[in-house]
Amino acid sequence: MKKIRIVLFSAVLAILASCGTSSTVPITGRKQNILVSDEQVLSLSNQQYQEYMKSAKASTNATNTAMVKRVGQNIANAVVSYLQQNGLAAEVSNYKWEFNLVQDQSVNAFCMPGGKIVVYEGLLPVTKDESSLAIVVGHEVAHAVAKHSAERISNELRKQYGSQILGAVLQGAGASTNLQSISSTVFGIGTTLGGAAYSRSQESEADRLGLIFAAMAGYDPNVAVSFWQRMASATGNNYSILSDHPSDQTRIKNIQGWLPEALQYYKPSTTTKTSAKSSNTPTIRISSKK
Repeated sequence: MKKIRIVLFSAVLAILASCGTSSTVPITGRKQNILVSDEQVLSLSNQQYQEYMKSAKASTNATNTAMVKRVGQNIANAVVSYLQQNGLAAEVSNYKWEFNLVQDQSVNAFCMPGGKIVVYEGLLPVTKDESSLAIVVGHEVAHAVAKHSAERISNELRKQYGSQILGAVLQGAGASTNLQSISSTVFGIGTTLGGAAYSRSQESEADRLGLIFAAMAGYDPNVAVSFWQRMASATGNNYSILSDHPSDQTRIKNIQGWLPEALQYYKPSTTTKTSAKSSNTPTIRISSKK
């Protein structure tokens, strides 16, 4: 009986592995095996994002709202252009970019798969300027581009179906329900949307890619060090923007190591400095040179 269980378990793992698709994260080159399709992930995330937006209160500060949309679109344009120029045009169709600033004083931001990005007003006094905001938005966009949510869903599927042996995987029974339940956990539904716990390696990968994406869009990646220092000071190492984040010292050390790479993509932009101390405080405007 024990041998039969081992054989069945091995068979399920083999099926799961064969059902997955291999992909490569842009720039970092990390290989992934993902069990869910882009269509499945986007369908689930869009449903949950729309539900969130029905209850969220959009910021009434027109200047800050425009800044968030501007920074987000600049980064999106740069990322799409990079993907198209590097043989990844097929990936571009999966992104339906949307950028929102909401009335929430949490120091937080999140990006749902497919490019639905939300920034909380409580983050702006910490970012202070557009370049620092770009570091955050770049990080969130990186989670989407690197398909971190799909990767986490796949890992949860392996854990769940591995323990159930032949259950829903082989028979298809309850597969849709199980996938929805898993995605709710991954996307953070039921606690705080955007509070999903990415792995430490995924967070570090998003840090690295986020620096590069911000630089591609014309924002100085050097500001990342001071931004993360302000973040640590403002939140007492207990901020919600990254659920399973590296320690502040590790993050800053890593960022300093990645800066030479990011600076290779950087083309300076024209900047007027203004702080964003509250949701009613005017913020800076950056006009990127393309």
